[in-house]
Amino acid sequence: MPDKWEFYKDPSSQWRWRRIAPNGRIVGSSSEGYHNQSDCIANAKRNGYKG
Repeated sequence: MPDKWEFYKDPSSQWRWRRIAPNGRIVGSSSEGYHNQSDCIANAKRNGYKG
């Protein structure tokens, strides 16, 4: 089963991502928030996101 990727807005209304392993543990996350969802997705792609 592949890792799950989540994209969400943090309490400051900035976009962030997190990578969740099949066992439910977070194995990666964005180190900063992004104003644009597209910038957040681009950063996730540099960290292994294939979507």
